[in-house]
Amino acid sequence: MNDRTEMKHTIAPSNIIVPKRKITGMSAILLPFLHDNTVDWEGFSTHVVRTVEAGLIPAVNMDTGYVNLLDSQTREKVLVRTKELMSGKTFVAGAYISDKPGDKWNPEAYRRQIDLIGQHGGIPVVFQSFGLTNQSNDQIVASYEKLAESCDQFIAFELGRMFAPFGKIYDLETYTKIMSIPQCIGAKHSSLNRELEWQRLQLRNARRPDFKVLTGNDLAIDMVIYGSDYLLGLSTFAPDAFSERDRLWEEGDPRFYALNDLLQYLGFFAFREPVPAYKHSAAQFLHLRGWVETDVTHSAAPRRPDSDIPILKDILERLRKWVQ
Repeated sequence: MNDRTEMKHTIAPSNIIVPKRKITGMSAILLPFLHDNTVDWEGFSTHVVRTVEAGLIPAVNMDTGYVNLLDSQTREKVLVRTKELMSGKTFVAGAYISDKPGDKWNPEAYRRQIDLIGQHGGIPVVFQSFGLTNQSNDQIVASYEKLAESCDQFIAFELGRMFAPFGKIYDLETYTKIMSIPQCIGAKHSSLNRELEWQRLQLRNARRPDFKVLTGNDLAIDMVIYGSDYLLGLSTFAPDAFSERDRLWEEGDPRFYALNDLLQYLGFFAFREPVPAYKHSAAQFLHLRGWVETDVTHSAAPRRPDSDIPILKDILERLRKWVQ
């Protein structure tokens, strides 16, 4: 199944909307930088705390945290800092390994990452890799089952090829088998395809209601009204506003739609091509809010033009009617 596969059975969205639902929000934390290209650890720490205070679950060492660009020492320091800040509260962290096309499945490398995250009190989000996704579907399921022996809980991750060359969106049979692994408590779905996500929600509702379908669709953040929870990069721009939006939905307040529309406008602007530059958009926005010292991004990451700043300022001014 690819990202454009049509559904065999059309699901009318109006029939699956779940009103007044408490939404679980996981927010991928931006790793900010200083002018000398070193990590802004103070900015990182305050943003983790700010995210928790807003009621969202921090997700560190994700794409938004440049996990694929960090050395192992920096990734571990992120975990150490997060553990200190969380004081036993829940957080999730990317279990990422770097490999190349043609490389074999490397369970030991994954186990090391999963063990490291567990040692610091986090729940691993298992990134895909060439070695994982180049296997047959049965082998992929067996690989997740093997990883499940290393931890009490983990979150799977489907990633479309538009995001990473090693990504794969699983067919529903494979997804069902992964969802059946007791230690797998949810899966982040990043196909940018509403219909594929609706399929997963319908499957979850029928097979395992406690399983979390975590939307990674920054271009359709209203997927939460259909029963998705979320693990988004966009929410790092404004965890307070996302928390307020979620509260409005839970209370059945129609103002949810106006705030969701504004946040989606921010998402469309920030996640335009080249999509990876959204992290610089996030740094620009957080700098405008006075939340980080600079709008510097990782030296190997793409940047946005300074001409974006007036547009981000306008969005921020509109948001201030909702949050301070």
